[in-house]
Amino acid sequence: MRVALADDDILLREGLASLLTNADVEVIGQAGDAEQLLTIVANERPDLALVDIRMPPTHTAEGLDAALRIRREFPETAILVLSAHVDVDQALELLDGGKGIGYLLKSRVTDVSDFVETVHRIANGASVIDPALVQELVAARRRDDPLEALSAREREVLTLMAEGLSNSGIGRRLWISEGTVEKHVRSILTKLDLTETPDDHRRVRAVIIFLDATT
Repeated sequence: MRVALADDDILLREGLASLLTNADVEVIGQAGDAEQLLTIVANERPDLALVDIRMPPTHTAEGLDAALRIRREFPETAILVLSAHVDVDQALELLDGGKGIGYLLKSRVTDVSDFVETVHRIANGASVIDPALVQELVAARRRDDPLEALSAREREVLTLMAEGLSNSGIGRRLWISEGTVEKHVRSILTKLDLTETPDDHRRVRAVIIFLDATT
């Protein structure tokens, strides 16, 4: 397997190169910035590019931008991004690229054999996500879920509202009174922060929120 390395920290880069070489992985080029990496990939077409997210000149997202460009222009090259931080937005942008993608935290690279195995898996088309990132993605999804505040019964009522049932129809389906349904609907509208306006039908807006959150 042929790998290109990109990291502006020369000690880390040389350490990774040595680690991979000792594991019979051919390091065909090293880069200290994104432009050097892109040149290496264009000329050598490695099986995998191992990239640090933050590189010169601004140390923000040059590595990510380079990874996304490699995915567009050289889709046969797998990409493993190493980051010192969990960044959900950056990770999602990269992981949308499909197979042969990895996102790992540098602090997690502690087991050499496990790391080398991960490199091979990604080069062979697997997608590997750091467990810390998975936890953050789940937490972010919960934070962004507008239905999180609803009780189980309120979710049932909103689901039936989305099916077009009236309050009486919902009551018959759930074996509760129409008055109880009305209380649930008022609570749903309040929790979804749907204030009454002359132009919007809050019930319809609640259904739109439900459909958007569940599709």
